[in-house]
Amino acid sequence: MRVQLRDSDQKRLYIYNRSVLTPERYSELWAIEREWVVRRAAEHENRAPRFDYRIELIDALHDLLGKEQANPSDDERFIAEEATLDQFKVVVSEFAVDGLVESQSHIGIIRRLPSRSRMAILRVLIDEFGCGNDDMEHSHLYRTMLAELGMPGDLEHYVERAGDASFAYVNLFHWLADRAPAPEYFLGAYAYFEASVLYAFRPFAAAAGRLGIANDKYYTEHLYIDSFHSKQMQTAIRALGEHRDVDLAKVWAGVTLTSETIAEATEAAVSKARRAA
Repeated sequence: MRVQLRDSDQKRLYIYNRSVLTPERYSELWAIEREWVVRRAAEHENRAPRFDYRIELIDALHDLLGKEQANPSDDERFIAEEATLDQFKVVVSEFAVDGLVESQSHIGIIRRLPSRSRMAILRVLIDEFGCGNDDMEHSHLYRTMLAELGMPGDLEHYVERAGDASFAYVNLFHWLADRAPAPEYFLGAYAYFEASVLYAFRPFAAAAGRLGIANDKYYTEHLYIDSFHSKQMQTAIRALGEHRDVDLAKVWAGVTLTSETIAEATEAAVSKARRAA
């Protein structure tokens, strides 16, 4: 008889974040986040440098981005230069739990920000959802790539197969947008993410070109549009500062927590792809 194993915390959290919850399950969601992301966010905040001015934080962010861009990881090099088609498909599969729901986890932040900060975020989200053009919605671009690769376009297929690090990548943004105690965490996270994508997606675009994948627009679209997005995120932080004092340590915690979580998700996806070989 096959034993039904209990889903991992991260998988349950991913499912709960996309469900209407009973009070009991909402309590469980809070408990999982408390032991995982609330604790980690506090650790990152405690390690944050002392920033007296916003420009000091922006300079530190640019320094972090520059170091990451100049020193790509072995996992990124593997994706760009070595991954076979089957291995690349494993990586694509792992990130499908994000790509097929692109930016849906961010929407909750809108109601938590003052007007000008909210509008800067909204301009980014409008692009993510294709500016009303179904064919340009980023989740549609991901599904189109999956179809070319002969892979299912059904989200539930990947929910049953993804690893915890892939779920955590999405779950992090649900917490940042909806339940983090201050919106600063989200603003730091999204400022980092939108700027880092300008180099982080290059290995994926390079792999798609090397492997002859025609429907690579999910990756190439990010390589030019996110320059605009990164500027909008800095606008959002500045606009919040015009409304009230900004806790820069929380902004920086969002930056470093997101950098760490994305690196973990990429490492786990590549490790799975290498094993699949």
